[in-house]
Amino acid sequence: MAGFSILTGFIVLLASVLISKYQRMQEMVLLRAMGASRRQILTITALEYFFLGALAAATGILMSLVGSWALAKYSFDASFTPEWWPVIWIFLLVSSLTVLIGLLNSREVINKPPLEILRNDT
Repeated sequence: MAGFSILTGFIVLLASVLISKYQRMQEMVLLRAMGASRRQILTITALEYFFLGALAAATGILMSLVGSWALAKYSFDASFTPEWWPVIWIFLLVSSLTVLIGLLNSREVINKPPLEILRNDT
């Protein structure tokens, strides 16, 4: 079940990043047209995707810990003591993966001139 939940969450996260591509393209084109450097746009994009991934990871981890605690307490009458290293690794992995997917998704806009993207947009 945990693997299925992680896979489903990853698919939803990937879909949300791809769906918002058009909006992010417009924002990046405007930033480039106003004179933002490639490095500034990459930094803004990476931070935006990091916070998106961190929020998704924190929400998923919190829900899984609460669910595991409730299952251990009410179904199995056992104490619940989570291992924190796997939790930290999962948080970092999901956040990093989100940043990587977001940057790969945005590379088309960063590499092309703003005018070319605006012409193709209409």
